[in-house]
Amino acid sequence: MSELFQNGREGNQENSGSDAALRHISSISLEPVQSSSGRGALFGYTVFALILALIIRFFIAAPYVVAGSSMEHNFNNWDYLITDRISYRFEEPQRGDVIVFHLPQEYSRTLIKRIIGLPGETVQVDSQGVRIQNAENTEGFYLDEPYLSLENIGGPMGTTVTLGSDQFFVLGDNRRVSSDSRTWGILPRENIVGRVLLRLFPISKLGVLPAEARYLEI
Repeated sequence: MSELFQNGREGNQENSGSDAALRHISSISLEPVQSSSGRGALFGYTVFALILALIIRFFIAAPYVVAGSSMEHNFNNWDYLITDRISYRFEEPQRGDVIVFHLPQEYSRTLIKRIIGLPGETVQVDSQGVRIQNAENTEGFYLDEPYLSLENIGGPMGTTVTLGSDQFFVLGDNRRVSSDSRTWGILPRENIVGRVLLRLFPISKLGVLPAEARYLEI
């Protein structure tokens, strides 16, 4: 299962100022004391920057790092991603979107998967692939999934789920190892954090909406 941890939770501490730690003091000079108005302005700028950073972090975008193999080969360990937290406030999640969400059974765990089934649809996973039934396709159709690699096809089969309103069916791109809606069930809309907007690392895979698939109205 590909989990995510947020940037800033883990990392190496830098020894800032180490080059100055043993600097020889040859002279002492006096500098003017900063005025109270100057200190107040600096404090105000600092508070503003902090508030702005918090607004961006919790309401607009958030960084995550991939940990796990369930989305290979499209997403790998240590991929550094930026998640768009705001778009789904104004539009509905779409089939093919790669999203970040909280696991329904364990809300503290944050996962990355791809949306396969939409509200109101019936999704069936069998040896031929993923079959979708909806109001426009009452007989059903097998979903074309160009983002899958042949070596990653497999895993649990025989799943059939009918989704209610505000419910989604999500799968990992590495079907052989992914723990997803086949095993733990439907994903409520309220658990979705947002969709993957950017990949910043590795540089060789830098891009906008990485590995996202767009479908016509089906």
